[in-house]
Order: sequence, then structure tokens, then C-alpha cells
Amino acid sequence: MKDNKTKDIGLLLLRLVFGGFMIYGHGWGKLMRVLGDDPITFSDPFGIGPEMSLWLCVFAETLCSFLLMLGLFSRWVTIPLIVTMGVAAFYVHGDDSFGKMEKALLYLAAYISLFFMGGGRYALDNILRRDKW
Repeated sequence: MKDNKTKDIGLLLLRLVFGGFMIYGHGWGKLMRVLGDDPITFSDPFGIGPEMSLWLCVFAETLCSFLLMLGLFSRWVTIPLIVTMGVAAFYVHGDDSFGKMEKALLYLAAYISLFFMGGGRYALDNILRRDKW
């Protein structure tokens, strides 16, 4: 029983740290940029335009990260985060050194782990019994 409790505390810590750091370090600045009057220059990996690409990135890095911190729809919200970090690592920084790719790869690994593990006992999913798939 103790092992499950420590696993759940570890999942809570992963959700809070990687969700919170993503919002603070990446998503919030992009959100302010979208809501401001600055011209948008952003990569367009899917051919949908830089503005829509930025909006999708903001959606993942702010709303999905916030929901992940709460543990609400934990597995589902990791999907946009996995896609965003995959694009950041392999498209945006694909030709860069490992040092420039490293942060995106760390986030990617954490989000993939949370996708497979779920939010854990201390997630709203578990409290609301939504994490049953």
C-alpha cells in the first residue's frame, strides 16, 4: 500500500511541476503575445498558418497544463502537450544541438509518462471517477 501512495505523490509532483513550469515559463508569455498587438511570427509546422499554430501552442501550454495540474482529464490533456513538445524538439530545434533540444525532450518524456500513468490518486480525475478507460 505504501508503494502506491509514493507513486501517487510522485505523479502529483510531476503534474504540478511540469504543468506549472510550462505555464509560467512558456504558455503565459505566448498568451500575452496573442492577446497583444504585436505582429505574430511563429513556426508553422502543420501548414495552418503561424497565427493558428501559435493559438494551438497557447492552448496546450496554458489550458492543458492547468488541467494537468488539477488532474482533470489527465491523459487527454497530455496529448496536445506531447504534440507541442514533439514539434518543439524535432521541428523547431531539429537542427540545433542537443542542449537546445533538451528542455523540450524532458517535457516530452514527462508528458508521455503521465499519459501512460494517468494523474494518480490525488487527481480530480480519480476523485470524480473520470479516469476509467
